[in-house]
Amino acid sequence: MKRMIAAITTSRADYNHLYWPLRAMTACDEIDLRIVAMGPHLSPEFGNTASEMEKDGLRIDARVECLLSSDTDVGMAKTIGVATLGLADCLGQMRPDLMLLIADRYEFLAPAAVGLALRIPMAHIEGGEISEGAIDDTVRNALTKMCHVHFTSTTMARDRVIAIGEEAWRVHHTGAPSLDHLRKSRLLDRAELERRMNLDFSRPSALITCHPTTMLPDTISEADSLFAALDRLQLQCLFCYPNADAGSRALIARAEAFVKAHDGARLFVNLPAVEYWSLLRETTVLIGNSSSGIMEAASFGIPAVNIGIRQRGREYGRNVLHAKSDADAIEKAVLRALDPAFRDSLQGMQNPYGDGCASEKIVEVLRSVELGQKLLIKKAPPLSRVS
Repeated sequence: MKRMIAAITTSRADYNHLYWPLRAMTACDEIDLRIVAMGPHLSPEFGNTASEMEKDGLRIDARVECLLSSDTDVGMAKTIGVATLGLADCLGQMRPDLMLLIADRYEFLAPAAVGLALRIPMAHIEGGEISEGAIDDTVRNALTKMCHVHFTSTTMARDRVIAIGEEAWRVHHTGAPSLDHLRKSRLLDRAELERRMNLDFSRPSALITCHPTTMLPDTISEADSLFAALDRLQLQCLFCYPNADAGSRALIARAEAFVKAHDGARLFVNLPAVEYWSLLRETTVLIGNSSSGIMEAASFGIPAVNIGIRQRGREYGRNVLHAKSDADAIEKAVLRALDPAFRDSLQGMQNPYGDGCASEKIVEVLRSVELGQKLLIKKAPPLSRVS
C-alpha cells in the first residue's frame, strides 16, 4: 500500500527548498503525497504563491488560512493559534502516515503541535543549524525534538541533532534540497533574464535579501545601516520581499522608498525558484541577512555580505563576508566583495550545504522508513555525568 505523506508549506521561502522533494514524492509509486498550503502562501500581499505551486503542476490538497493582517509580534503569536485550529481539522480528517516539515519558520510550530497530539510521525528537513539572531533558531530546535526523522544539510548539523538526544538512526545527512535547483532546473541565461525581468547587468548589481531580526525589540533596527550603506554605493539594487514577520511591512516601505529614489532599483514581491536562482547567478553580490547568502550563493561562488546578528552561528563558506550593523562596516565589506580578486578567489569553491542531490536521499528514507511504534516512540540516550 502507498503511504500517505502530508507536506506542509507556508511560503515561497520553504517552497523553493521543498520543490524537488515534492517532485520526487509525486513520482514515487509508494507515496501518496498530500500538500497542505498555509500562511503567506494564501496571502495576496505576499504574492499568493500557492498559485505558483499549481502552475508548477503540483496539486494542493488543503489550504489553511491563518496569516493575520498584522505587522507585530502579537500577530505572529496569534497566527500560530489560528493555524493550529485550522490544521487540527485538516490533519484530523486527513490522518497521514507521515508529515514533512522544513526549517525554522514560526508557523511550523502549529503543524508540529497538531501532529504530536494526533500521533502522526513527523520528518524534519534542515535541523541542527544555528541562527542566533532570530526566533527561527529556537523554533528549529523545537521542531527537531518534536519530529521523528531528520534530514540535515551538513555533517556538523547532523552531529548537533544527535547531541540533543535524537537517536543516530533517525538522523540523515542529505544536504540542503534548495541546491537541487542547481543540478536539475534549467536556469535562465543572462540575456533571457534581462529580457524577462527588464534588467541590465552591464552595471554592478546587488541582490538585497533583508528580513526582520526577530530577536531584537525593534526587529528592523539593523536595516537603518543597510539603507545608509546602499545610499553610498553605486549599485543596481534588486530587493526581494522580506518574510512575513513582525516589522515586515515597515521594511517593505523602506525598500519601496529606496526604489522610488534610485534609478534601476527594483523590488520583487515573489520570485519563482528558477528566476531567483538565475538572478543570484548573474548578480555581483548578495547583501542582507538571509540564509540564502550563506546556503545558496556559495554554489555560484557569489560574494555574500551577511549583516548583523540574524544568521550568527551558521556554518558558511569563504564567499561570506560578515559585517556588523554599521554603515561603514557594510560599505567596507561590499567594496571587498566587489574586488575582482576576491571574486576570482571563490571560483571552484565547494558549498558546505551540499551538492544538489538531496531530494533523492530524502525521498528514499520517506519511502522506506518503518512506520509504527518504533518510529513514533523515541528512546532517550544514556546520561553522561555532569560535574
